[in-house]
Amino acid sequence: MPKTLVIVESPTKARTLSRFLGSEYKIEASMGHVRDLPKSKLGVDIDADFEPQYVIPKDKRKIVENLKHIAKDVDEIILATDSDREGEAIAWHVEQLTSDKSKKKFKRIVFHEITKDALLAAMKNPREIDLKRVDAQVARRVLDRLVGYKLSPILWFKVKKGLSAGRVQSVTVRLIVEREREIQQFKPVEYWSLEALLKKHGGAEKEQFESSLTKKDDKRIEITKEKESKVVVKDLEAKDTKWKVEKNEQKDVKKHPSPPFTTSTMTQAASNTFGYTAKKTMKLAQDLYEEGLITYHRTDSVNLAPIALSTSRKFIEKEFGKNYLPEKSRVFKTKSKLAQEAHEAIRSTKVDLKSDKIKINSKDHKKLYDLIWKRFVASQMAEAIYDQIALDISASKYTFRAAGSIIKFPGYLKVFGRNEGDVTGNEENKVPPLPKGTDLDLVKLIPTQHFTEPPPKYTEASLIKALEERGIGRPSTYAPIISTILDRNYVEREDRKFRPTPLGVATNDFLVTNFPDELDYNFTAEMEDGLDDIAKGKKEWVPTIREFYTPFAEHLKKVEKEAKRVKIFAELTDEKCPDGHPLVIRYGRFGKFLACEKFPEHKFTKSFEEKIDAKCPESGDDVITRRSKRGRLFYGCSGYPKCKWMSWTNPLKEKEDAEKPQETTAE
Repeated sequence: MPKTLVIVESPTKARTLSRFLGSEYKIEASMGHVRDLPKSKLGVDIDADFEPQYVIPKDKRKIVENLKHIAKDVDEIILATDSDREGEAIAWHVEQLTSDKSKKKFKRIVFHEITKDALLAAMKNPREIDLKRVDAQVARRVLDRLVGYKLSPILWFKVKKGLSAGRVQSVTVRLIVEREREIQQFKPVEYWSLEALLKKHGGAEKEQFESSLTKKDDKRIEITKEKESKVVVKDLEAKDTKWKVEKNEQKDVKKHPSPPFTTSTMTQAASNTFGYTAKKTMKLAQDLYEEGLITYHRTDSVNLAPIALSTSRKFIEKEFGKNYLPEKSRVFKTKSKLAQEAHEAIRSTKVDLKSDKIKINSKDHKKLYDLIWKRFVASQMAEAIYDQIALDISASKYTFRAAGSIIKFPGYLKVFGRNEGDVTGNEENKVPPLPKGTDLDLVKLIPTQHFTEPPPKYTEASLIKALEERGIGRPSTYAPIISTILDRNYVEREDRKFRPTPLGVATNDFLVTNFPDELDYNFTAEMEDGLDDIAKGKKEWVPTIREFYTPFAEHLKKVEKEAKRVKIFAELTDEKCPDGHPLVIRYGRFGKFLACEKFPEHKFTKSFEEKIDAKCPESGDDVITRRSKRGRLFYGCSGYPKCKWMSWTNPLKEKEDAEKPQETTAE
């Protein structure tokens, strides 16, 4: 019988650890949290200093009984759950459930990568459970339960039955609603640009290059109307207009690599590069971590361990050459006020293990690993050097500027496939290094009309960035926040962009109007800072919760009594129900559906099918939007089931992207 029981969260993590531990160790998985607050009631005793009333969920009872049974026959229990607050809390709950009168010896070990060296080092340095970190997790759980269970019933009464509110999710919805209103209220402003296609006097056509109008009479010029543009074009097309290089600036410009990934930057990069959702990225990263391939993936630190710095330098010198190695290791400064989720950035555990060599079948896992590996290696490489050329060109009283860059030394860009001599920006506009005084010929003038654009809708990447910049949420919460607001139909996602639903707008407006303090961005960020202070031992969790809850409870009573009921806007359609009443768009568990305007008196409903301005590539029929069984939006042929063509991406967007010039990016 093994003498030591090791408890982790997942079977995959257990299997990985078993490769490094002998037969004297029994490794079991808790399958996440083994205790939680009950779903059927508040589960917090407000009058007893907010004491949580934990229960063992039904699906965890067998697991807990098994752990208790095994714990009776071992001499030692090692709690090897993750290093963040959730992991600390899981360890504490397991200890509470498996301890007995014999006061069995418990050890808590922490490691940020599942490798043999990291595990053995952790085993040599066990510690007790950090109760301050546990307190911070308990405080977050209690706080979110109080807000959700106390605020939601008011939403049922004042907005719609079945709604829920959350301390962070509601603020996230507010961001999306406010951005949508900015877009709706935006008024575009016309402006014009003027490009001049030039070449050296008497030069060949292939030597032509582009330049942009920047000044008139040495002052910045702005063209706001077509009429103004025509005046400038007429001036420049005059026979006596001479084009000449007035200034040649040629210099070396250095570009430094970005730091290795944090949770936020990893999810943003995966979204921008592969279109992955935050939920998918975190699941892939969880798998990579538990397989021992990357370090812990919930972190807001950009630090790298000394061993990672030394091994990466050896690898870079061997793989790329000594000139790709900076004089000393790069050390990046963490911007977060408290990098509390782990002590290191996300990196590969073996710098010499490339994505094509990892033993994992999924292409998505390999793609994310490759992204993490390249970012890590690049962060410790020499800077890239560009040969930057800028020409100021005179044409009568006007000044044009042509600028371009060529990679002189790729440095860290080498890991992304960039090489010496690569042109940056527009490959077709390689600016020649013409000396001052060079005469030029005008090939063509290209006036172009533009309009200022509204702020873009949030994508997952930009939303996570906005949350991080405002100090809202933490690495472990970004993906759950986004999943929650989608699942509850407060927002919907189309072509990777978020927009609020009428339900989300109505709920947001009610909360912002009646709970301005609780929905304030700064207030939410300050609450996160308070939780961080509890983890650091600067605050006690009960007084922190009481300070919030006392005025909140009084405010709840006032709102319940005085606030007016909110009406959710229902969008009318051209369709009618069998009784002749208009059908309106409503939102259910799986997104949009059509319902009779007279609901609930008339209960007629039908699925929502929205035509887009595209034809099925197989049948030629209209393309319509549909929902999968899980509620995900996709595009299908209106001729289904005869034609089963479908796409997860809007065909119009695919066509638009295909027509755009392709750009190569290093990061």
